[in-house]
Amino acid sequence: MRKTKRNSVLTIVVFILALALGTYTTVQGLGKHHIGKASNIILGLDLAGGVSITYQITDDNPTAQEISDTKTRLQQRADVYSTDSSVYQEGSDRFGIEIPGVSDANKILQDLGKPGALEFMDEDNYAKFAAGEEYETVLTGSDVKNASAAIDNSGAVQEYVVQLAFTDEGTRKFADATTANVGKRIYIIYDGEVASAPTVQTAITGGSAVINGMADDEEANMLAETIRIGALPLSLQELRSNEVGATLGQDALATTLKAGAIGMCLVAIIMIALYLLPGVISVLALAAYVVLMLLCLNGFNASLTLPGLAGIVLTIGMAVDANVIIFTRIKEELGAGATVKAAIDAGFDKAASAIIDSNITTLIAAVVLYIMGIGSIKGFALTLGIGIVLSMFTSLVVTKNLLKAVYSLGATNPKLYGSKKEPKVSGFVKFSKVAYIISIVVILTGLIALPVFKSKTGSTLNYSLEFTGGTSLTVDFEEHYDLDKAEGEILPVICEAAGISDADVQVQNVQDSNEIVFKSPELSVEQRDAVETALEDQFKVKEFNVENISSTISGEMQRNAIVSVVIATILMLIYIAFRFSDVKFGAAAVLALLHDVLVVFAVYSIGRLSVGNTFIACMLTIVGYSINATIIIFDRIRENLVSMNSKGETYENIVNTSISQTLTRSIYTTLTTFVMIFMLYLMGVTSIKDFALTLMCGLICGAYSSICITGPLWYMFKTGNGKNEKNTGSNTKSNSKGKKSGNKQSDNKGKK
Repeated sequence: MRKTKRNSVLTIVVFILALALGTYTTVQGLGKHHIGKASNIILGLDLAGGVSITYQITDDNPTAQEISDTKTRLQQRADVYSTDSSVYQEGSDRFGIEIPGVSDANKILQDLGKPGALEFMDEDNYAKFAAGEEYETVLTGSDVKNASAAIDNSGAVQEYVVQLAFTDEGTRKFADATTANVGKRIYIIYDGEVASAPTVQTAITGGSAVINGMADDEEANMLAETIRIGALPLSLQELRSNEVGATLGQDALATTLKAGAIGMCLVAIIMIALYLLPGVISVLALAAYVVLMLLCLNGFNASLTLPGLAGIVLTIGMAVDANVIIFTRIKEELGAGATVKAAIDAGFDKAASAIIDSNITTLIAAVVLYIMGIGSIKGFALTLGIGIVLSMFTSLVVTKNLLKAVYSLGATNPKLYGSKKEPKVSGFVKFSKVAYIISIVVILTGLIALPVFKSKTGSTLNYSLEFTGGTSLTVDFEEHYDLDKAEGEILPVICEAAGISDADVQVQNVQDSNEIVFKSPELSVEQRDAVETALEDQFKVKEFNVENISSTISGEMQRNAIVSVVIATILMLIYIAFRFSDVKFGAAAVLALLHDVLVVFAVYSIGRLSVGNTFIACMLTIVGYSINATIIIFDRIRENLVSMNSKGETYENIVNTSISQTLTRSIYTTLTTFVMIFMLYLMGVTSIKDFALTLMCGLICGAYSSICITGPLWYMFKTGNGKNEKNTGSNTKSNSKGKKSGNKQSDNKGKK
């Protein structure tokens, strides 16, 4: 007994120390480099502000060396704007570039992607070049490995110089050129203009050279940058670009964090009110979950995007899901007359398999989303995946050990844990006919809305830029303009500068702000630059947020949306079929998922919500969450098929009892997650509001389908819609052994 109490005290002390250390690490960091500090988490450009660009190679059959050299050149060009910039290859023919902390997107786009002809000529060929005649080059930009500004202190006077380093091929070419041109000039031409014309003082054969005579360090740096960024080996086409102002990003971060903090407090209050002492333990586990999430984001060196931040807020709500399942089980056991210790043990044992199964299905959605998603949606998938794993750990390890430790130290009064009497069994199977009608009406309304809006607006759905291509310009003005003034005064300025018709531009006010969004067909860099200049000249503008997406990448996003949802659904159903070994469970889950997808699709259709990249994230999250709730009910049906067999219960009663027993769990888990998303909707920035709204609709739809549709569907398949309904007890003499062994095997898997 003393040993048990000592171990319990040790468990609590270790937890408190670990939580304190983790909290200190996230707030202050460790060591002089502040390792693990939350503020060190890399912020995506949508939160930190900056420019992101996606280029596609337009050359046919580029070599691996040409691709590598182009990437290197792009990185050198990007480094001119920010040392924190990054260039990465996407697939076999694309480059992604992120440059934080900059705002002049149009200048960056003009400089980054242009071919830039860098050529070295001797005097004779320069004369031909100047006369417009055919000429030959000594070497080109691809022959230069690096160029850097430096200071030469070897003479009596300090001198600014540019140091050159050549490739192996460049070394040979430059050696031949300087040997043949001692005492003459070598002209360095960039985009048709003379950047420098140094005189060759001696033959240079060692692979490096120095250009002297620079007036100051600025001139030396400019020449070095010109030579360094040189010519791109491959031609590039802009597929997508996005510019986010620093203020807009900071506002998004601040409001989302505030929404998450308020939502977390509300969830804590709900859990304590519903589950008393276990609720307090769950709040401590939730605090540990948040600290672990921040440490993991630091450890994985993950870039935190706005959708990723929304994913964290979502998973905070989902993190208590497993605790709700466990605590509801504990209350059931206490209501059935078990001791507190037995109830705690049984609660964790019986809930384990359902928790693991339901979280794995959601994890499948996160993995598919990470693989198939583009840009910031990967951040959402990453935080969702990390959150799922951490929520299982905190509920099955942290909560379990803390609750047992508290019990061992004297918290043995059943009133501290609450109790749940056997619920009144409702007729969910009979009500399902009404539920089917309601669902069919909603789905048909959503489908009918498609041709109606097609005739009115020319588009079945409100596709965002990501699915249609085009340019979106969000302008934050210093004063507020209503929609009429925006269309009457600002829109003509934009159309004149870009040379487009006002019929091609959509204008939208952003609620509770001075921001106005203008959506148009795809504009070139020159058009975008002209628009921004015109607006700055005629209006007081604080910041621009510009997004440009070509039709090429928007078509790919549409295909990815369909493929990712299909793949995730198939994988989830394969897992369900494997775990439950009953095709009828799988069939019911298929139809329920189809129902949820179509209902949420109806929300997008009727509500004219923006259908874009977040649409994929929303659908997959809803599918994962819905099947999560379905598994809880299926797990209880499977359990009751064994326990209620001997009592001769009908399948209808088994389904009704199973749904009634899990009803409070379905409501409470939906409530805790809904609270988090509702706060995100209430306080979040505009780009997150549609995402939060559809997630809330999906949560309600998932709870509704799991309660009113999935169980009755399984019953319909099992009994032929009631035609083959028989007393299960009378049916078990010949096959009960198979059923029992199958369920026992499944239960053992869950316990392991």
